[in-house]
Amino acid sequence: MNKINTAVLVSGGGTNLQAIIDREKSGGLPHVKLALVLSSQENAYALERAKNAGIPAFAFSKKKLGSQAAFEAALIGKLEEYGVELLVLAGFLSILSADFTKRYERRIINIHPALIPSFCGEGYYGLKVHEAALARGVKITGATVHFVNEIPDGGEIIAQKAVRIYSGDTPEKLQKRVMKQAEWKLLPAALEKVAAELADS
Repeated sequence: MNKINTAVLVSGGGTNLQAIIDREKSGGLPHVKLALVLSSQENAYALERAKNAGIPAFAFSKKKLGSQAAFEAALIGKLEEYGVELLVLAGFLSILSADFTKRYERRIINIHPALIPSFCGEGYYGLKVHEAALARGVKITGATVHFVNEIPDGGEIIAQKAVRIYSGDTPEKLQKRVMKQAEWKLLPAALEKVAAELADS
């Protein structure tokens, strides 16, 4: 079976990365080869997760590299070195330029912890998304996997899963529920779907 070399881009703890690793180990990603993990933070725990799973992992600091262009050039260098065809943004907190996203058109997917078009776009990430959902009083939230283009959270939607909000929810409680009920299931499933389409094309 044709496997697609896939890179996961991270910035933090890497729980979505772990969900992908676990799904691959259980045979649930037949079209995916986890070839590389790249982090925008040198101390991200996601790098440990990658190491434990035997996946090559590297960190690049935009601050140290001095510019967005240098940062993206470093990423592209590694992606090409490992023959990566598909990118997954899993809690990756660096916005990618239009040049970068065009280079990998329909080959970058992202998980967002809300039902796009709600609570998305610039400034909506991590707990801020759940804080906004609770402040607005919505009864249903969830997660969305979408293709990445030059507009933050603006690409075509691949899959969504709804999650209920309960009275007494805190942003932290809601974040955990969205991860468990939606993100950790939705992202691996969407990744396999996109990889299978690429493998067949």
